[in-house]
Amino acid sequence: QVRLVESGGGLVQAGGSLRLSCAASGSSVSGNTMGWYRQAPGKQRELVALIASGGIANYADSVKGRFTISRDNARNTVYLQMSSLKPEDTAVYYCNKITFTWNWGQGTQVTVSS
Repeated sequence: QVRLVESGGGLVQAGGSLRLSCAASGSSVSGNTMGWYRQAPGKQRELVALIASGGIANYADSVKGRFTISRDNARNTVYLQMSSLKPEDTAVYYCNKITFTWNWGQGTQVTVSS
């Protein structure tokens, strides 16, 4: 049973930064394309960043230039560095594989005040 635990969220003012972590247990993140997703109230979950096993990253247009995804295979952890945060970034953030997703974790709440 794979378990994903997201952490690092919080309340931050617009323009601030946060670093999210996603620790996996029960399976390895290496060799998988991993993504960070977010779900705002009343909206569908959306993919905001992904990182392939080789390290190539892609981002949604809404976060490009502000968010950076990275991975530490030795720690079996994926990170999301978020800067220049905007109120519209407010959401619960989750990580998971891009395909054949594992069970979802509880997510971590990010709230950006204006």
